[in-house]
Amino acid sequence: MVIDGKTKTCGLIGNPVEHTLSPLIHNTLAGLMGHNFVYVPFPVAEGRVDEAVRGAYALDILGMNVTVPYKSEVIGSLTAVDELAAQIGAVNTLVRTDTGFKGYNTDMSGLFRAMTAEGIRIEGEEILLLGAGGAARAVAYLCASQKAKKVYLLNRTLDKAQKIAEEVNRVFAGEVIIPMRLSDYSNLPERRFLAVQATSVGLAPHDDEVIIEDAAFYQKIHTGFDLIYKPFTTRFMRLVKDAGGEACNGLKMLLYQGIDAYELWNRTTVTQKDADAVYEKLRSATNPC
Repeated sequence: MVIDGKTKTCGLIGNPVEHTLSPLIHNTLAGLMGHNFVYVPFPVAEGRVDEAVRGAYALDILGMNVTVPYKSEVIGSLTAVDELAAQIGAVNTLVRTDTGFKGYNTDMSGLFRAMTAEGIRIEGEEILLLGAGGAARAVAYLCASQKAKKVYLLNRTLDKAQKIAEEVNRVFAGEVIIPMRLSDYSNLPERRFLAVQATSVGLAPHDDEVIIEDAAFYQKIHTGFDLIYKPFTTRFMRLVKDAGGEACNGLKMLLYQGIDAYELWNRTTVTQKDADAVYEKLRSATNPC
């Protein structure tokens, strides 16, 4: 990599950022595509998000990713927000415009591309969605926007699930999202579902944890998608496979949310060959065995 006076800079703001794999994605893409571009992480202390955004714009930064805990807070510092990101209430990608940064949510477009790459469809499906945090809220919006037939939103506390269901159903003028207590999973219809695991349960180093222990629950799943990518094979995934289903982790979601951001910043299209090359690097970084 040669850095000179024409090098375009992008980066990541969040707290913490030391663990991020985003530089691997973007700097690999720049090398593969021959772009004079560099991507670096920027730790931002609590209460300084607006300063960081204004400073990045003043420094002619081409674009930024935003990670926890600032995906909602950053919206107040933007001059425009994409419609889907505004509905979700979370932004993870900032794109430079003539007046400031515009916010997008490539987490969800990345998830959709990841699912498509795995041969998973949303339209017409009945889906189990586990969790009612920020990630689950975004997945609920994605499922509704992609015309899922039903989404059973299971959470330990019913009120959080109800709040998301009411919000998403109001936006899409239907009753797509059905809130349920996690403990009531035995009341689900007798069929097999696509399931999205959208909690942090099972995230390394807590590899042996899972949100539902009962093996009978996993008999209800034909395909399980865990948003977690480390460990590479979560206990949720193992239980789905043990019950005869297919299972995927969140590594391709990480890949494609990054690719979507890279394409927005550089006004380009990443080929599948280059996407596959980056994925192999990510896989080696997260699953060295």
